[in-house]
Amino acid sequence: MEMTVQLTIDCSDPQRMVAFWAPALGYVPEPAPEGHPTWRAYWEAMGVPADELPPGAGDLAESIVDPTGRGPRVWFQQVPEPKTVKNRWHFDLKVGGGREVPPAVRAERVRAAVERLVDAGATVLRIRDEPDAGLFAAAMRDPEGNEFDVV
Repeated sequence: MEMTVQLTIDCSDPQRMVAFWAPALGYVPEPAPEGHPTWRAYWEAMGVPADELPPGAGDLAESIVDPTGRGPRVWFQQVPEPKTVKNRWHFDLKVGGGREVPPAVRAERVRAAVERLVDAGATVLRIRDEPDAGLFAAAMRDPEGNEFDVV
C-alpha cells in the first residue's frame, strides 16, 4: 500500500498561513477537488457536519502543495486556541546552497531570503553569523509565531 505524508499545522488563520508559506516554500495553494468550486463545497458534499466547519472554512485554499509533486502537502488547520509555546518542529529553508558554495555567497542568499520573508510577514529572531564555522543563518517566526530557520 502506498503512503503519502501530510504536514498539518494548527493555526488561527489558514488563509494567512497559505499566503505566507506557499511562496516561502515554492508551493501553490491547493485547488479544490474537481467538480467543486471550493473546499467547503467539497467537504459539505462529503458529509462533514456544518458545526465542524467554522465560518469561512474552505472558502479559500487552506492547504498548499508542491507543484513538482515531490514535497508533502501542508494543511493549515484552524484551531481556536493560540500558539503558546515553542514549536517542537520547524522548517529549515535551505537557500544558501550548502558548504560547497562560498560563505559570502551563502550569506547573501540567506539575507535575500530573509528580506523577502520579512516583507511577507515574518520576523527575525536572531542572525547567526559565524564565518570561522562557515555558518550564516537566520532564526525567524512566521506570521503566527511558528519558528523556522533560513540557512
